[in-house]
Amino acid sequence: MHILVMNDDGYQAPGIAALAAALGKIAKITVVAPDKNHSGASNSLTLNRSLRVAQAENGFYHVDGTPTDCAYLALTALLDKPPDLVVSGINTGANLGDMVIYSGTVAAAMEAYFLGVPAIAISLAGHDPRHYATAGAVAVDLAKAFARAEALPAQLVNVNVPDLAPHDILGFRATRLGRRRRNDRAEADGHSPNGEPAYRLATKLPGFLPGEGTDVEAIQQAWISVTPLTFDMTDDGCLYGLAQWLGAVVPSPAGSPVIG
Repeated sequence: MHILVMNDDGYQAPGIAALAAALGKIAKITVVAPDKNHSGASNSLTLNRSLRVAQAENGFYHVDGTPTDCAYLALTALLDKPPDLVVSGINTGANLGDMVIYSGTVAAAMEAYFLGVPAIAISLAGHDPRHYATAGAVAVDLAKAFARAEALPAQLVNVNVPDLAPHDILGFRATRLGRRRRNDRAEADGHSPNGEPAYRLATKLPGFLPGEGTDVEAIQQAWISVTPLTFDMTDDGCLYGLAQWLGAVVPSPAGSPVIG
């Protein structure tokens, strides 16, 4: 089995070192990661310049671009053939609930999914997490399960691991995404050299709304959360109502709304 290892914290981050060491014991690995921390980069691509790729002494490839850049380059240019699996992480800190839309860790895995390769994004929860070996062992368990089944039930999964020793974790749970509680605002941060006001975003960690069956609940109860994701953001529950509304306010040439 060949596994492509990626992240958003940069090729020198402790999480990717732990992930590569763990997965390297069971599979051939290739590591392609940003040259610096790109947390919060989401699915951004670098389109206004060329990207440079270099190789560190430990064999890790690093790219002067975003996590999505790394996935795109690896899968379309650097590798001779697609890997069997992509694992992105181990992220320092959780990627729970709707925070996944900002996550570069999830974005790297999602780009692999776009390009036809099953992918896992894995994060270690906590404000200052320490149990990277625990998350590495979880990644190995999931990769072995993938190899045995030769397919993932979902082609893109987001995994969050409690920052605990293995014997303190209750096991795995299939979960849905939770929801953030909006409890923060931009904070004034002085002025720019030209005198314009400056602000800092995300000055506090987000809170989350309670929710049964969510990834947030699982982590709070010492379970590993495994959440299937998809890039289709269509709100199917509203589709018919929207078509009816459009037909009423903006009639189509045929005189009736169209539902795809």
